Amino acid sequence: MKDGLPGTLAAGLIIAGKDLRSELRRRTALVSAVVFAALILVIFNFARDPTALRAEQLAPSAFWITCAFAAVTALSRAFAVELEHGALDGLLLAPVPREALFVGKFLGNLTFVLVVESIALPLFVLFFNVSLKGALPGIMLVSLLATVGFVAVGTVFSAMVARTRFAELMLPVLLLPFMVPPLILAVKITVPLLAGRPLSEVTDGLRFLAIFDVVFVTLSVMLFSAVVDE
Repeated sequence: MKDGLPGTLAAGLIIAGKDLRSELRRRTALVSAVVFAALILVIFNFARDPTALRAEQLAPSAFWITCAFAAVTALSRAFAVELEHGALDGLLLAPVPREALFVGKFLGNLTFVLVVESIALPLFVLFFNVSLKGALPGIMLVSLLATVGFVAVGTVFSAMVARTRFAELMLPVLLLPFMVPPLILAVKITVPLLAGRPLSEVTDGLRFLAIFDVVFVTLSVMLFSAVVDE
């Protein structure tokens, strides 16, 4: 294994590829997340009173709540395969930097969440009858920036609670404070984009999301080794 950043990234890509291939074979988490996302969108759509609340006002909140729950579903299974087969200890004993393990799990989780979001987006357009004309590039950028930060933090918390009895209950509680700021900002950015406003009007929000990502991805890399070694 090569030393340094290239070796860490290469090992991380191998781990991420292993996780994604495993999920493609099992499909349990992906199907659960997609069905759950569709269910939330349907409930929000039928609960809305069209005479009192326009779709453009409720749609961004519904979309991002859907993405948040789908992300928690993905992150709760981040270390499930290793725990089921007793491979986590072996993975930690392997001559691989802890940072590579984080990169692999992070990239795998990020890809999974982005796939679910890309599936939820057409459902979102269908149920709420909103137009993405001119807004799609901006929404894709917001989705990426809003997802990266809390997925990085969620990967660390997933490793922290993986061996506990109530991991699926503890993870959302721990992750919620770190999900709220980017999700609220993503909603506020999505509203003007759906209204046809140019991307230049939301550059401050995009800049904040980028700073949030840099800070929390860096902190997650630094803390991951201490978490998994406990």
